[in-house]
Amino acid sequence: MLAVPVRRLGSCSASLEGYKLGKLLIEGKTKQVYDLPDFPGHALLQSKDRITAGDGVKAHNLAGKAAISNRTNAKVFEILNAAGLKTAFVRSCGETAFIARKCEMVPIEWVTRRLATGSFLKRHPGVEEGYRFNPPCQETFFKDDANHDPQWSEAQIVAAKFTLNGLVIGQDEVDIMRRMTLTVFEVLEKAWAARGCALIDMKIEFGVDTQGEIVLSDIIDSDSWRLWPSGDKRLMKDKQVYRNLSTVTQADLDVVKRNFEWVAEQLEHLAPATNSMVVVLMGSPSDDEHCKKIAKCCKDLGVPCQLRVSSAHKGTEETLKIVAEYEGSGAKVVFVAVAGRSNGLGPVLSGNTTYPVINCPPVKSDNVAQDVWSSLNVPSGLGCTTVVYPEAAALAAAQIHALHDVAVWSRLRVKQLNNFVSLKMADKKMRVLTL
Repeated sequence: MLAVPVRRLGSCSASLEGYKLGKLLIEGKTKQVYDLPDFPGHALLQSKDRITAGDGVKAHNLAGKAAISNRTNAKVFEILNAAGLKTAFVRSCGETAFIARKCEMVPIEWVTRRLATGSFLKRHPGVEEGYRFNPPCQETFFKDDANHDPQWSEAQIVAAKFTLNGLVIGQDEVDIMRRMTLTVFEVLEKAWAARGCALIDMKIEFGVDTQGEIVLSDIIDSDSWRLWPSGDKRLMKDKQVYRNLSTVTQADLDVVKRNFEWVAEQLEHLAPATNSMVVVLMGSPSDDEHCKKIAKCCKDLGVPCQLRVSSAHKGTEETLKIVAEYEGSGAKVVFVAVAGRSNGLGPVLSGNTTYPVINCPPVKSDNVAQDVWSSLNVPSGLGCTTVVYPEAAALAAAQIHALHDVAVWSRLRVKQLNNFVSLKMADKKMRVLTL
């Protein structure tokens, strides 16, 4: 049964939220996946009011679970998409379903663990519960209910030669999925930590879309992870509460449902509006092109940026007034000083604020040494740093903000992932060309 009724069109078709449903592509224990004939390359995933454990051996109806799961999943993917991760999620579709890019699924569950607990302890006798993995431990399991999802090695995945939408899953693809899995975990771990909750472990799945690209797919909800508020196992809010039940009463199911609702509510606060800002002060409006490049790079990293014009030499009082304006705003600010020839702007800013100051001189080809030296040779007692390229200034400012801003940290982490993937794919392409 669907969690919500669909509207019948004629005698053989149905629709949901205005989307015409095609054939049922797959039905799992907790979801159904439908083709969308009028939306090529996409599918609709419908959650069920059903909770299961032990490969479906334990199963119960749980009224309202589908809506909670869909709400949780949508928020998780909103966070991941905002960070720049490539996912199949497109948009929610009503209370219990969502639209996703149609994928052929890689039949592997990718598990990431920060602390040793659960099945890991059974498979690794002698390891104490709570042992912390730095970096996180990663495991892979082949999706096979009949054999209880056996653990697979990396070599087994490569040897299987899964071919999905024309893409053969080889070592490069495994490397990419492993790196993506770690990034997904770290982004969500940071987000949950901001709410005082520890992400202990989680599982995810990947698919290959119709363009042959690997994307994060399926559903991520309270069935997918262990969450311990304040890092205390006794306060767990995930499906493990249900797994631990030897007998299941309605009161037990009510507790599980309240836990799932708590998770969904907390997720609404995991990505608060950023309070970070980069203020670029240029000594002359003639440097605006250089400054606009810094602003664009900041925008790409999700950091608001403002451009101002002020000369420390010709308008010292006005420069200090601008500094006071931002110090009193309550925003977390990093200043970038853009001044060449004789850079007094950066040192004056650094000497009159406790906020970070980065020099990024607009060097000219005929005066490079002098432009850079004037930013490096600052008086003692000043802490402004110097970079030459606009992108470097934006990245340095973003890394400072990442110390307190989860969203900025996440974008930087995903940027590192994307650099890794780009190099991997370029290397793969080059190997093919030279065969």
